[in-house]
Amino acid sequence: MKYISIVAASILLLASCSNRNTEKKVTPKTNTANPYKLAAIKKGGVNTSIKLPGQLAAYLEVNIFPKVNGYVKNVNVDIGSKVSKGTLLLTLDAPELQQNVLQAKEKFVKANADCAIDKEHYQRILDASKTPGAISPLDISTLKAKVDADNAVCNAEKANWQMQQTMQSYLNVTAPFSGVITERNVHPGDLVNAMGKDKPMLELKQTDRLRLQVDIPESIAASLKDKDAITFSLSAFPGKKMTGTITRKSDNVNAQYRNERIEADVPNNDGSLSPGMYADVYFDTKGDVDALFVPKSAVITSTERKYVLVYNNGKIKKVDVSTGNATMDSIQIYGSVKEGDEVIVNGNDEIEETN
Repeated sequence: MKYISIVAASILLLASCSNRNTEKKVTPKTNTANPYKLAAIKKGGVNTSIKLPGQLAAYLEVNIFPKVNGYVKNVNVDIGSKVSKGTLLLTLDAPELQQNVLQAKEKFVKANADCAIDKEHYQRILDASKTPGAISPLDISTLKAKVDADNAVCNAEKANWQMQQTMQSYLNVTAPFSGVITERNVHPGDLVNAMGKDKPMLELKQTDRLRLQVDIPESIAASLKDKDAITFSLSAFPGKKMTGTITRKSDNVNAQYRNERIEADVPNNDGSLSPGMYADVYFDTKGDVDALFVPKSAVITSTERKYVLVYNNGKIKKVDVSTGNATMDSIQIYGSVKEGDEVIVNGNDEIEETN
């Protein structure tokens, strides 16, 4: 029995040694396998939907300041007043302007009369000069110069009179366009100064048509075109979606925020919308059909660069890229890569290049 037990123990010991030798042979194969998950770079645009903050603004708006000094005589409008183009908004009182108009008129009348007399005198001298030796050529030239000078003075006085009339017309302040009065800062008896620009007398906004203004990141703005459709919602009307089309692009990228302003016209004939309302703007951006895209996790962004890890025949290379449209899974890339190249999907900045 002892002999059988010894033999059995020897057999078990040999089997155990055999299993350990087998495990050592498998381990090197696992170490030489590719430990990274790879994905091929593909060609095609990435369509994406984004939401950006925007706001409604008046299509036209103006702050109305006084053109001349004077006292406020009458104010015909108040906040919320709807006015048409040319409506009299307020009148100012400046008696000195009326006096200036009268003085300018009298000066013009006098200059015009003097000019008329000189012209008649000159004409009589011309008629008399037809008799040989009756009038000297010097006298004729002198009178002609005087007539020209008086005519110039007459024109100057007429222009001054018209200017004074224009200044007087500024006492009546009218609406430059149809809209709504949104601010009023004067009352009858207030003294207004043409040099003061701190606070306007009135503020007028056109609200039957509004501008939806939104700033678009430069990476997306290039793919947007005029007449592209956008959808937006307003916090004042939760759950209600509205549509519009891009009407204007600034064609200028803000150097500080790296975005471009776009605008869409929004009809507001019923007056339910107001300038200044906050908007969430949604729109679909069409991807660049010639662009390349990879899984979003393949793009690594560090403090110094943005790159992907290209894997080729066991070698890893960092390739700098710039990015475009992105979804939850994919992102467009631009750089020294081509379709079919393989990149490490779950890349990170701890993976080093290999030679």
